[in-house]
Amino acid sequence: MKTASGVFRRLQGFWILLVGLAFLGPLGYLIYENIRLRPDFAELLGSNRLWRPLGNSLLLATTVTASAMVVGTALAWLVARTDLPGRRAWAVLAPLPLVIPSFVGATALIALLARGGLAESLLSPLGVSELPQLAGFWGAWLTLTLFTYPYVYLPTYARLLSLDSSKEEAARMLGRRPTSVFATVVLPSAWHAITAGSLLVFLYTLSDFGAVDLLRYETLTRSIFTNRLFDRPTSVAHALVLGLAALVVVAGERRLQRRAGDPAKEEAPRRFGQMQALGRLRWAALGGVAAFMLFSLAAPLASLGFWMMRGLVNLGRDVGVVAMDLSSLAQATLSTVLVSATAAVVCVAVVLPVAWQSIRNRSSLAKATGVLAGVNFALPGVVVALALVFWALRMPFSEQIYQSYPLLIGGYVLLFGSQANQAAQVAVTTAPVRFTEAARMLGARRIRRFVSIELLLMTPSLAAAGGIVLLSVMKELPLTLLAAPTGLSMLSSEIWDSTETLSLAQAGVESLVLVAASGLLTWLLVIRRYRFGHST
Repeated sequence: MKTASGVFRRLQGFWILLVGLAFLGPLGYLIYENIRLRPDFAELLGSNRLWRPLGNSLLLATTVTASAMVVGTALAWLVARTDLPGRRAWAVLAPLPLVIPSFVGATALIALLARGGLAESLLSPLGVSELPQLAGFWGAWLTLTLFTYPYVYLPTYARLLSLDSSKEEAARMLGRRPTSVFATVVLPSAWHAITAGSLLVFLYTLSDFGAVDLLRYETLTRSIFTNRLFDRPTSVAHALVLGLAALVVVAGERRLQRRAGDPAKEEAPRRFGQMQALGRLRWAALGGVAAFMLFSLAAPLASLGFWMMRGLVNLGRDVGVVAMDLSSLAQATLSTVLVSATAAVVCVAVVLPVAWQSIRNRSSLAKATGVLAGVNFALPGVVVALALVFWALRMPFSEQIYQSYPLLIGGYVLLFGSQANQAAQVAVTTAPVRFTEAARMLGARRIRRFVSIELLLMTPSLAAAGGIVLLSVMKELPLTLLAAPTGLSMLSSEIWDSTETLSLAQAGVESLVLVAASGLLTWLLVIRRYRFGHST
């Protein structure tokens, strides 16, 4: 048994080493390109062309993360642990803004508030003549907050459903108010999930290009895209600086997690799902949730629907909805669903051993692999795609793997591995060591303990991990354009093509199909697995 266990641990370590080397690929590519193209890299560090966009990027990422942390945590608690009316419907709707591409969401909000837009036509009878215009820092902050808070919501929601409610009951019996119970009992227990999701928000904001470009806010990612064709040395240098900044942030977050204690040593839950009665605040909370979802989901979808209806009305034109090939739309939808689901499953399977070793055994190699995964997520998708193509073309079997499905799935794992790793670490914390030790003392073998106890307890959070990756893959654009096999049609690329050709009606239809497919998959793969029976 000891020999077999030792072999298993060595195989697990070898797997984590391979995954770590794969995650090192994009950063290695940037280092190589900077050595080749930018011998004066040190001089760049003293240039205002670097520090101003870097400062803007860090400011935007910090503020968006703070607001997404508050919104995502509050929404997860209201839906998972209170008697909020319609919480099952909110559980399905709340993650959906994550699937709206940032460039689509920003465009929809800009068009919504523009002169002659949908908002003006609805509000002008009420005497509203001028509407605020989205632009600059505040426009980017609002837009990214609306579309990134699900990164915090999903893992926190899964964690709250698995918390031991007996501690909350004890606190209430001691006379503590609901706010005190939340601050002293619920929040510390869910803190690992909250910070894991917040890190994803920070890294996503660092890497975003679509929203900041449309809203005219100068960030490091915008500089990378602007200079990628005409000033490639500056572009790759800024990308490397962005990667190094992400490296510092992810390493700092890991250090804070170590100081927070070992979440794997928490006691096993004794009672699940004690609901908190909101009392007189019940309908006020419902109004707040509905108002926020109005801005984050209903308003963008209404704007997209407005485009679609204009295409339906203009039947005499040769462009718009009536010119769409519905069979091509159906094929793109099917391809998007299959590729995204495959990528989500593979990504979770790849990083689960990394997350397990990080939490249970405090493996330095696993933690380093997680840090590298975080760096990749902070890089723009086009940088990860170029790195993937760069290394693929240098493989001895490059002709077989270039623009193949396995290479595309591998690219998604590189780009979104940090998402899966963060949520998978939360999943590991939901399987307390106490249960495993009890099963071991009863004679259960390692595989049986994992399948019958640990995997069962981790399933909701692992489903959340897969759901986050799935939603992100469905809207990913640069990697899909550069690495997808010839002839593969994905909804994200179709939406981009329609937007580029100003076929807004067609883009509206495709975007609505993307959101609808995402909502269905979110229900089937994530929400349906959550145990609503805990809350009854």
